[in-house]
Amino acid sequence: MKKKRLEIFLEGLEKFSYPKAYLEQYSTPANIAAELLVYAKLKGDLSGSVCDLGCGTGIFAIGAKILGAEKVYAIDVDENALEIARRNADKYDCGIDFIRMDIADIDKNDLQVDTVLMNPPFKSHKDIKFLNKSLELADVVYSMHNGVTEEFINNYVVDICNGFEIRKIRFPIKRTFEFHRKNVKEIDVNIYRFQR
Repeated sequence: MKKKRLEIFLEGLEKFSYPKAYLEQYSTPANIAAELLVYAKLKGDLSGSVCDLGCGTGIFAIGAKILGAEKVYAIDVDENALEIARRNADKYDCGIDFIRMDIADIDKNDLQVDTVLMNPPFKSHKDIKFLNKSLELADVVYSMHNGVTEEFINNYVVDICNGFEIRKIRFPIKRTFEFHRKNVKEIDVNIYRFQR
């Protein structure tokens, strides 16, 4: 499937109705999700088992399934997000295993996958907790991180990864919560491919 067609599919997914600020529930734009997913597909990382960690409304899980992933898991701590993700998966008849769980409670002996896809929360170093967990679960991880943390992330993964690649993007954050002052604020974000 071509990137533009995938983007159109993903654009049709239901977004958060009542996003929670403390969970940093920002919808990943369809064009950015398609960028990450097609990148993973071209690298051959979507043919086996895939986990969308902190799946929110399920955009990566559904995209991975559409692109041919054999087995897909979608994990989130928020039941409301999972309800939306289930409806989205049903819309495209995607067979996905949804799991409500905090990432800290995931046992690597119970879930091993080939690839993890994620757009983790950035604040309070939560992205590092997600990164550590994802590298326990898979040999390949696609993750998005705030561009200002690039030097830190690059230095952090040197001893735990065999290598990584970076794609730089601009991520639009739409006014979602009362504390937002602008209709749209763009930030620099890095899409990483980590190889364990």
